[in-house]
Amino acid sequence: MVGRVDLDAYVQAHLHEWRRLEALTKQRRLSGAESDELVDRYQQVATHLSVVRTSAPDASLVAYLSSILARARMRAVGTRVASWRGVLHFFTDRFPAALYRLRWWWIGTLVANVIVTAVLMWWLLEHPRVEQSLLSPEQVDQLVNEDFENYYSEHAATSFATQVWVNNAWVAALCIALGVLGLPVIWLLFNNIANLAIIGSIMHRHGHGEHFWGLILPHGLLELTAVFVAGGVGLRLFWSWIDPGSLTRSRSFAREGRTAITVALGLVVVLFISGVIEAFVTPSGLPTWARVGIGITAELVFFAYVFTLGRAAYRRGETGDIAEALLEDKVATAE
Repeated sequence: MVGRVDLDAYVQAHLHEWRRLEALTKQRRLSGAESDELVDRYQQVATHLSVVRTSAPDASLVAYLSSILARARMRAVGTRVASWRGVLHFFTDRFPAALYRLRWWWIGTLVANVIVTAVLMWWLLEHPRVEQSLLSPEQVDQLVNEDFENYYSEHAATSFATQVWVNNAWVAALCIALGVLGLPVIWLLFNNIANLAIIGSIMHRHGHGEHFWGLILPHGLLELTAVFVAGGVGLRLFWSWIDPGSLTRSRSFAREGRTAITVALGLVVVLFISGVIEAFVTPSGLPTWARVGIGITAELVFFAYVFTLGRAAYRRGETGDIAEALLEDKVATAE
């Protein structure tokens, strides 16, 4: 255990770093270099606080360091949001690591939904009376020959891209937000794929199956994958308080909740990309093979992103949760 003399030496060795962080928190404006320095020193001082608390818990020193970190935390968080360095770190480490860590949850959700969609579509094709109970012959004719295709081109592309993006982001956000309850996530996902299966079966029955897939696949592969990721993360959030493992229920739920926020923020960009494809590629005059090829490429890029950048970041210790230093600071200031 560190003695009093050792603590004094430790203070003398690091006092200039603490005072520098304190000075940065008091500056009205920070340059780019100073913003990066604040983040780095924040992490250093948080480590120093951890050492002091565990080895030589001097109350006045702990209070001093905690107060500095409490002031610096808001500046550090703001700096991370505004800094290109923080944005780059989010998309090269934190977001892909979260996707990789939770991969079995969302891949399992994806596979289950694909299977259910296929079974539903097959059952609907085998039971044409269900179609007749849902739509009149005139409505079916309108859907097959006009509405389905016109949906992708009746609005200006930029306006349509925004509309699609907002709608899908809302669905994904609901899947994550309702994850605490579990069952609503399953209900949302089922409604989503049920609509797809119904329209797909109608298009197939009336000889427009190729047309259906030619319009769905360019954007739908990435779009539905993003929704299934949100669903899987929502279910993991639900499971975190059912089976918290070695953590308490509150800590397990808090950790997965923070990771869910990471995924939700990242999916905003993924869904934006799928929205752009849906607005500009799906209704374009490109041949079907080219449009579907773009959709497949986007999907493969997403999986490569998860299993290359995500796996590498995860092996470096990233989990998708917020920085460990921020967590240490919250615990210290709470005490």
